[in-house]
Amino acid sequence: MMDWLYRYPTLYPGILLKRYKRFFADVQLLNGEIVTAHCPNTGPMTGVSTVGSAVQLSQSANPKRKLAYTLELIQVDDNYPTWVGVNTALPNQIVKLALARYLFPELGEYSHIKGEVVYGQDKKSRVDFFLTGSDGERPIYLEVKNTTWCQGSLAIFPDTETTRGQKHLRELMALLPQSRAVMLYFINRGDCTEFAPGDTTDPIYGKLLRDAIALGLEVLPCRFDISPEGIRYLGLAKLKI
Repeated sequence: MMDWLYRYPTLYPGILLKRYKRFFADVQLLNGEIVTAHCPNTGPMTGVSTVGSAVQLSQSANPKRKLAYTLELIQVDDNYPTWVGVNTALPNQIVKLALARYLFPELGEYSHIKGEVVYGQDKKSRVDFFLTGSDGERPIYLEVKNTTWCQGSLAIFPDTETTRGQKHLRELMALLPQSRAVMLYFINRGDCTEFAPGDTTDPIYGKLLRDAIALGLEVLPCRFDISPEGIRYLGLAKLKI
């Protein structure tokens, strides 16, 4: 029996016809109907938005939604046919479930999990998770980054310049060494076994990540197996810095 962290609701297969204006994707369902689905991913989706790719959509029962369908999965064959999760709202939900099950032994012991905690020098940012334990233990600030781009078996983040991601690294660096700072890369595909920063797309981010690691930032490149049935945790990818 599969050890699912998350089970998808009923999904509807189709073929990607077009992605446009960041939030829209036209998909032809198996019955020939063409629908416009919400694309919950504002990034370029480098390498995972090829026209003609097989996709999976979820459907909302909320009558107030303008678009009933949501783009959840795209199939690629960079290494072999692989499903890639493209709903950026899911990784934080999945990580929360994994934290509750203590699936990341690298984090050590903690007893309290809080989400979206205000932090940063200007107190205008929110860290994805704040973990605390017994007295005397340093609190853990944990940021999650969805990762879908790859070259061969190497997962890469980011796939475009990200000033927001640069800011997050600087803010995590400012927490050290009084607190633990952790960057968790959610590798949203099961065919990657290594991880590296995207120096060609954002060299500033790559330098900041290396500087942060030198100061004590902890990096967890977490591999996940994605299928229309659900999501499983596979362990850590090898970090290549």
